[in-house]
Amino acid sequence: MMSPQRKIVACLGSSSTAGKGQAFDWIAELRRRPGYGQFEFRNFGVGGDLAYNALQRLPDVLACRPGKVIVWVGGNDVLALVSRKVRRFFSLWKRLSRTPSPDWLHENLAETARRLKRGTAADIGLCSLPPIGEAPDSDDPVQSELNRRIKEYSAIWRPSRTRNAAAMSRSMRRSPRRFAPRLAGPTRRSTFLPFYRDAFRVLVLRQRPDDVARVNGWLFHTDGVHLNSRAGLIVADRLQKFVQA
Repeated sequence: MMSPQRKIVACLGSSSTAGKGQAFDWIAELRRRPGYGQFEFRNFGVGGDLAYNALQRLPDVLACRPGKVIVWVGGNDVLALVSRKVRRFFSLWKRLSRTPSPDWLHENLAETARRLKRGTAADIGLCSLPPIGEAPDSDDPVQSELNRRIKEYSAIWRPSRTRNAAAMSRSMRRSPRRFAPRLAGPTRRSTFLPFYRDAFRVLVLRQRPDDVARVNGWLFHTDGVHLNSRAGLIVADRLQKFVQA
């Protein structure tokens, strides 16, 4: 007797989807859960991707004929918009055709949804963006701008059935404030040093991301951008509902 065909769940996004290095691997978490033997998860996450880059890789997603598609991208769009140095870095590394903006993110996301609807019969889940940093009510100029842009960008996902940001923001308001890494601002030097340092800890020294989070003093992040297991499990719980629906 042949076993029933497994349902393909395609996951498209950036490092938060790839689940490598400092980022919690929520796809591996879902694979481990009881009852998920009927699903085959395909990971199309690539570190550093903006919505534009994810759109370019959509043919690979369509080719696997998914029954469900999870799209989680946009955090790097926010970082590129808030920090001039990050914007230049991504423009060169990811060969961006335009300067990142809310309108461009909307265009890329809308085109992604259109092609998925046209090319598959899959259910599509567009994930809202989790906070960057852990001070949702901060008046710090850089953190405040990050918070505003996260809220603005997540509004593009309003029809989505997956909501990650709200649950984390509620928890963060009850916790000590931690600001995002130094990305921009008139009184700050933009620096990638925290990301390089934490990547070295995880990839070279083989430290667990949650241990790095504790060293850094983060409750929900490994490095202020990538989620640790506490926040990653919030994401996994919400995506589980979408996958099983």
